[in-house]
Amino acid sequence: MPRERGSKNDNYSRLPAPVITAGREAVTGWNMLTAGGRPLPDFLIIGAQRSGTTSLYRYLLEHPQVMPAIPSKGVHYFDLHPERSLRWYRAHFPTQRARRARERRFGGPIVTGEGSPYYLFHPHGPARAAAAVPRARVIAMLRDPVERAYSHYRQEYARGFEDAETFEEALDLEPSRLAGERERMLADPGYSSRAVQHHAYVARGEYVDQLTAWREHFPAEQMHVICAERFFADPAAAYAGVLRFLGLPDPPKTPGFKAYNARPAAGMAAGTRERLEAHYAEPNRRLEEFLGMRMGWPTAERDRAER
Repeated sequence: MPRERGSKNDNYSRLPAPVITAGREAVTGWNMLTAGGRPLPDFLIIGAQRSGTTSLYRYLLEHPQVMPAIPSKGVHYFDLHPERSLRWYRAHFPTQRARRARERRFGGPIVTGEGSPYYLFHPHGPARAAAAVPRARVIAMLRDPVERAYSHYRQEYARGFEDAETFEEALDLEPSRLAGERERMLADPGYSSRAVQHHAYVARGEYVDQLTAWREHFPAEQMHVICAERFFADPAAAYAGVLRFLGLPDPPKTPGFKAYNARPAAGMAAGTRERLEAHYAEPNRRLEEFLGMRMGWPTAERDRAER
């Protein structure tokens, strides 16, 4: 029988998209033959998009007691592939036999998980996850929503999902693009919205309502929220906090904390920044109140000073 397929170093991104899709389907199809012996994930990294989730996932995979999703980080079962079976979802994780072998080798508990940053924002994400993996630990990384929105736009433009030539044009288009889309998704669980997935630059940064929806399905002790800026500034401390949350010991070797999936920064127009900071002042205040912690973002700090 072929060896367990999938690895920590996902090189699929260098291949054409059709080849990537075909390769992943082939791996999953093979793994479905043994899906009954594959436990569901212990943790989910749910977002936010463009907040460092890829880097965090890669760091976790450097820990000997963390095993990867197969063949790559994001399974997207609770957002893009709800029509698939739970058996299909199980096929993306290591077998119980492989986990026990790793446990014997390292003398401690083994965990596995996935990271799909659309889960946080998807209107069906929390309920679907709770139905399938109610005991999973949930990790959310939140970045300053102003910076996140701009980074999101630049990524979608680079990938060909955005045809607005400027960030400002995309911001102006967002309300009409999103009008009625979440309502349609809620009414029709099978409906997939391109606008909600790719063009919700501002809406995705309104974190408090998204976290509230997840908290309705997962208790606070199963959720861990990380400020992305603190993660970027001191990844070792944030990484250690995640290990404690997952019940894992310090690793024998600390990750190198290389940044993955980063894009070079580019200037945002001052007027656009002011516009977004004004928009997020109240949502950020509500977020800090909900979490009981300060995020340290300029909008939140300024709003606090003015009060």
